[in-house]
Amino acid sequence: MGAVELSKGKYKIYHILGKKIGCTTNIQKRVVEEQGFKPGEYEVIFETDDIKEAAKAERQLQKDLGYKVDIKPYDKLFKKPMSKKVNVTEQTTTFAISKKDIDGRFLGDLKWETIYGSVDINATDKIEWILDNVKTSMYNNNRCYVYNKAMHEAGPFQTFDKPSKEVGIGIMEFDLIRDWAEKRGIYDKGDAKTQYIKLQEESGELAKALLKDDQAEVIDAIGDMVVVLTNLAHMRGISIEQCIGSAYEVISKRTGSMINGTFVKDA
Repeated sequence: MGAVELSKGKYKIYHILGKKIGCTTNIQKRVVEEQGFKPGEYEVIFETDDIKEAAKAERQLQKDLGYKVDIKPYDKLFKKPMSKKVNVTEQTTTFAISKKDIDGRFLGDLKWETIYGSVDINATDKIEWILDNVKTSMYNNNRCYVYNKAMHEAGPFQTFDKPSKEVGIGIMEFDLIRDWAEKRGIYDKGDAKTQYIKLQEESGELAKALLKDDQAEVIDAIGDMVVVLTNLAHMRGISIEQCIGSAYEVISKRTGSMINGTFVKDA
């Protein structure tokens, strides 16, 4: 591709040095607000009013500069089909289309609400995450779905004005779990033994998810186990925060080495 003459236009090709080449119609929202980069940390290298020209330039620049090349051109992502239906439950979002037929044209510009917040399919990486994680409905082969919790915790759906859940679980989240359990009578009507049985059930779900290499189910099972452990600790008159703090106090001083994939502490 020859030298690109910069001109003003609706579609803007931006470059985040060392990170990516992308295309958007809204630099402020896509690059600054959603990805957290400030002016000076990115540059707009091409603008045009022609979406096909923008799509071609984006992929060529990705290739020329050694970045991952988008699977689908930008101009193929946002063409809406005649009818797009989404059914949302507490756990899943189901699309009225088969897994083999769902694509960027169907997903582009879709918006919906889940219990975890709003979903706005306004970027290529969000579309690619859904396409990589969507599953065929067990009830209808012409329907497919994603898990809401896994989707909201996935990188493309995180915004930089919110702390990433991968950094650590905040005290407030444990409080919310305890408040949830209190309102549902779990502390009044349950006991530590039943919570332990529940923990073993969730452990089995985690084992199945690991064997199937199902990342969404792994996330769901680990989250459920954290909830159960939070409640179990509360029923024993302690807090999950105390347990984590106590464990870390021990392991922070522990030395050892990895042997056959397992950390073995020094004698």
